Amino acid sequence: MDTLPRDIHIGMTVYDSAHHAIGKVEDFKFSENEDNPDVQPADIDGTDRKNGRESILTAIAEAFGAEEIPEPLRDRLLREGYIRLDTKGLLAKDRFILPSQIASSVGDEIMLNVDKDQLVKRP
Repeated sequence: MDTLPRDIHIGMTVYDSAHHAIGKVEDFKFSENEDNPDVQPADIDGTDRKNGRESILTAIAEAFGAEEIPEPLRDRLLREGYIRLDTKGLLAKDRFILPSQIASSVGDEIMLNVDKDQLVKRP
């Protein structure tokens, strides 16, 4: 399974597969189970009862709007984690990058292996 780069940070410039700057990292969430695959997902309300912390499900619900998250996509985001991209342009919608869409991460730059149009748009 692909995972987010460990050196990721807010403000990194993101380039699509055609080497065009498409925005900056606004936020990101690692997979809840990345460090410990035996950890169970949080309860459906978003609370991780065992650790008493907000879960990735809550963050995703806030980022997307809970009723607008298609279940297969929500499950994938929970499993893999994501980067929220602040895209350029006045009317541009933010997008979400999955770990499998990242080709490389070096310094303050992330290179994708897909075009901007292949990223999930924020509703």
